[in-house]
Amino acid sequence: QVQLVESGGGMVRAGDSTRLSCTASGDTFNTDDMGWFRRVPGNEREFVASISWYSGSTTYTNSVKGRFTISRDNAKNTMYLEMNNLTPEDTSRYYCGARMQSPGFNYWGRGTQVTVSS
Repeated sequence: QVQLVESGGGMVRAGDSTRLSCTASGDTFNTDDMGWFRRVPGNEREFVASISWYSGSTTYTNSVKGRFTISRDNAKNTMYLEMNNLTPEDTSRYYCGARMQSPGFNYWGRGTQVTVSS
């Protein structure tokens, strides 16, 4: 079993920055990718960014490109999301996800709230 636990988040003002962390534990040996998702209106889960666990290749959704940076520390089984120049539209609950031997992400953390005020 795999457990993903997010940390960070909170309330920030527009234009500010914050950093989210996600630490994986359990059977993480076959991790292919880890990424960040967020809830949008209608409770849909929207892709934000992902990183290949071994190659380090990154992917971002267009709305955060140039503002957010995803990274990982393999030795610590930890993934980070540096969030810069935040806007109120970034307000959401952010979830850590992992893809392990699956076409899509198949493990999830419980999320952490990020609220951006004007």
